[in-house]
Amino acid sequence: MSVIEAESPVTRLHDALAQFNEAQREAVLHGVDTQEATDDRPLLIVAGAGSGKTSTLAHRVACLIAKGADPQRLLLLTFSRRAAQEMSQRAGHVLSKVLGLGSQTPPKLPWAGTFHAVGARLLREYATQLGLGENFTIHDRGDAEDLMGLVRHELGLTGTEKRFPLKSTCLSIYSRVVNTQAGLHQVLAESFPWCAEWEDSLKRLFGAYVEAKQEQDVLDYDDLLLGWHEMMGESALAAQLGERFDHVLVDEYQDTNRLQAAILQRLKPDGRGVTAVGDDAQSIYSFRGATVRNILEFPAQFGSPARIVTLERNYRSTQPILDVSNTLIAGAAERHSKKLWTDKPSAGRPQIVLVPDEAQQATWVADRVLEHREGGLRLNSQAVLFRTSSHSAALELELARRNIPFVKFGGLKFLEATHVKDLLAVLRFAQNPKGRQAGFRVVQLMAGVGPATATRLLDAMDESTDPAATLQGFAVPAAAREPWAEFASVYASLRSSQATWPADAELALRWYLPHLDRLHEDAAVRRADVEQLVRLAAGYASRESFLTELTLDPPESTSDRSGPPLLDEDYLILSTIHSAKGQEWTSVHVLNVVDGCIPSDMATGSAEEIEEERRLLYVAMTRARDHLHLLVPQRFYVTQQAAHGDRHMYAGRTRFIAAQDAKAFDQVVWPPPPQQPAAVRPPQATIDLRNRLRAAWR
Repeated sequence: MSVIEAESPVTRLHDALAQFNEAQREAVLHGVDTQEATDDRPLLIVAGAGSGKTSTLAHRVACLIAKGADPQRLLLLTFSRRAAQEMSQRAGHVLSKVLGLGSQTPPKLPWAGTFHAVGARLLREYATQLGLGENFTIHDRGDAEDLMGLVRHELGLTGTEKRFPLKSTCLSIYSRVVNTQAGLHQVLAESFPWCAEWEDSLKRLFGAYVEAKQEQDVLDYDDLLLGWHEMMGESALAAQLGERFDHVLVDEYQDTNRLQAAILQRLKPDGRGVTAVGDDAQSIYSFRGATVRNILEFPAQFGSPARIVTLERNYRSTQPILDVSNTLIAGAAERHSKKLWTDKPSAGRPQIVLVPDEAQQATWVADRVLEHREGGLRLNSQAVLFRTSSHSAALELELARRNIPFVKFGGLKFLEATHVKDLLAVLRFAQNPKGRQAGFRVVQLMAGVGPATATRLLDAMDESTDPAATLQGFAVPAAAREPWAEFASVYASLRSSQATWPADAELALRWYLPHLDRLHEDAAVRRADVEQLVRLAAGYASRESFLTELTLDPPESTSDRSGPPLLDEDYLILSTIHSAKGQEWTSVHVLNVVDGCIPSDMATGSAEEIEEERRLLYVAMTRARDHLHLLVPQRFYVTQQAAHGDRHMYAGRTRFIAAQDAKAFDQVVWPPPPQQPAAVRPPQATIDLRNRLRAAWR
């Protein structure tokens, strides 16, 4: 073979796949292997836990491009912006090797992002054809709730004799209707039965909510998918978008909802060029509207049946952990068949640990965590997982008592913090003067300005062609004139065509900081968050893209997060199972593996709910590399159950691990039963008989 042939892209591609197992190579090369007839069937990669899913998908992307696919015509859909960036970087790294680019910059993936981000981009691009304003803004969850609450009040639904659902509940109902593609009546019956009597009023509320969004030229999070879906319902636009992408790859397909699946089907009705990757056994987000039915039914959803490639080799866990996990998921009523295996050396069997109650559970976990640490495992290579955030309360107290630092995932979200919302409202109000939620919030930051003044201003701005001039000339109470004039000047600068990004973010921050100091006693702590927000802004090309992307994929937590100081050398991970998905640790403890907790007594109303609880435990167990401990307290505390109030409950091991299956675990009882002391025998008399006999004759 010549040197040129040895260095060809095809040879380098196969060299890059040399470390892959056979199933991974089949997935990467589907439809592009020139040695076989082209296979244009849609592809479903059923990727078991720890089976190298991300690497397989990244290599498939690189393979498609190396074989001639145009990166501009490749759409990669993920469930977080970070996942899209990671996938792009890994695919680029592989491409650099395959194409022999050396230090050159590899091709980028311009269409890699979340469903919502891609939807926002397409809606922006086609805004004029869809009847949207070109400067529409996107409400985050908090702003959407506020608008729902305002409309709810305007319709007189806050003064009824009976308790009407709160604005947050109303938005949850609305969101579930949109994302599940189910009717309002069905959603109320299945998920919100206590709201069923308000069906007619809710329907009227949702209609008014949509009208209010359109009047203000704003979209909420759900509109990004709904708008994309409606675009695909128009044949000409559907054909145009379908032809725009030769390949569509979707990660974590088990987490899609009905609306997302419908978008994919409308985008590629025949399934040609479609790749979906996921694991039905890890579908645990039905509370967000996701449905396991999408991945179970994927093979028959397109014009031609899909090819299924199953990744079963696990690169994470030991075989004993995989054995008990396989047995657990084998009990599922419906699934894509797979059996995870590994050649990784075993560090012993997983444990089922019986403890008297939650307090003893906390003590045992803390003991084992420190024992593992002394054995060489850092704290951050260990995790404690639980079904619900409240389940870790006793453990948190025990960890604090022993000075064991920890981070708990699931705290205050960054965009939910008041001060962060304030600064973002300034930027949103400048971007879209019709956005009443943002404007209403911003102008009331100034002393002397209340709701009545704010409402009059926004009404005036709605009718104005020059919002900045209207704001500057607006009559305000005497106490507010000086801060008002200052804000009017800042607002005019932000609205000016001369405004530059991210300088206008810094301008907004300078205006806001004095108000932050006035409004909050802990302003010094909060200042770090808003300054961080401006630093984030520097990474975006424009104010529009910053506001859009931050809403779609916000940072996780504020500086108020629970856990250790940032400079602590090490810390234990505490996490809900939902937040732990996609992660892995050397040692994993799962709390409260009992009926009532797993499955939760709030999620046993239907067979579908119970099946998801099984998958939830499966996700928890498959996070462990070497050590897995399932804690089974014999008694645990239940809060606010029916008429009985708070009380202790006695429970047995979760129904998902039968007695026969439990034999694959090491059984630990703690504290160990007391040992029966040996019978105490009275001391035996001893004499020196020979001396006594001799002494008698002396």
